[in-house]
Amino acid sequence: MSVQNSAGIQTLLDAEKEAQKIVQKDRTKRVKDAKTEAQKEIEEYRKKKEEEFKKFESEQTSGNKKSQDDAGKDAEVKVKEIDAAGKKSGSKVVDDLIKAVTTPKPEVPDKVSKNE
Repeated sequence: MSVQNSAGIQTLLDAEKEAQKIVQKDRTKRVKDAKTEAQKEIEEYRKKKEEEFKKFESEQTSGNKKSQDDAGKDAEVKVKEIDAAGKKSGSKVVDDLIKAVTTPKPEVPDKVSKNE
């Protein structure tokens, strides 16, 4: 009967080892599944936040683009005004400058400073 008991105990020990292997395998699988699920959630969250950021960025950029366009239009209008003024009175200004440079007008200074 001792041999039967010993064989029965050995069978139980082998069954316990097999059960431990199955439990360990199941734990490993659950950990891997949890890790995979966490990676999925992280990726979904990242995509969501990137979309929110892109939307925010496009809203901000469109506002800046409108301001840039408005400033460009204003500058273009001013340049056209300056060009028109230059065409209108440019020759008179050039003539006045040439006349001022070529016509000497000597003047005696009122006071001479001591530093000169």
